[in-house]
Amino acid sequence: MSYCVGISTKYGLAFMSDTRTNAGLDDLSQFKKLFTWGRSDDRLFTLLSAGNLATTQAVVSEIDQDFKSKKSQLHRCKSMFEIAEFVGEQLSQKVKQHSENGINGESTFQANLILGGQIKGSKPSLFLIYPEGNFIEATEDTPFFQIGEIKYGRPILVRAYRQDLSMKDIFKLLIVSFDSTLKANLTVGFSPDFQIYFYPIV
Repeated sequence: MSYCVGISTKYGLAFMSDTRTNAGLDDLSQFKKLFTWGRSDDRLFTLLSAGNLATTQAVVSEIDQDFKSKKSQLHRCKSMFEIAEFVGEQLSQKVKQHSENGINGESTFQANLILGGQIKGSKPSLFLIYPEGNFIEATEDTPFFQIGEIKYGRPILVRAYRQDLSMKDIFKLLIVSFDSTLKANLTVGFSPDFQIYFYPIV
């Protein structure tokens, strides 16, 4: 199990993920679940992953290969919405590819993703991407997304989040949310990865 959070604020985006992957209490491993791609002149985006490790690694590999390609689709995207469409398509394809019966509620190859970032000339955005490839975007009414083991860390986010919180306070909020989850569920573990993105691109 995993625990990942992406939050949209007045000042930027904040991301957090744990690094524990388990196949039972006696089979624990550490794998990165927070990934970032960017070109300093015009775009930066971050991906958080939870779910089947083979599926999420395959999606990350496809994104990485495309971003490094001279004919990259991601370099041609004009908005974060278009990047979310690309990532959602990759996720849907990998789930179908790995599952004998395609996408279904019982599939063990499912995964969920949080995507956030900004392309120069467009607004910063945060998305929750489902295994089917469809997605929703964060709003003022729904400013954060969680994936993985979400129930223990959610109450503090609901109670304490404000749009005008400083990024320092957002970081503290994520720490408390992570600690609440860590103490309640053994499948979530240290060390957490954090990333804070301020809104510099105009």
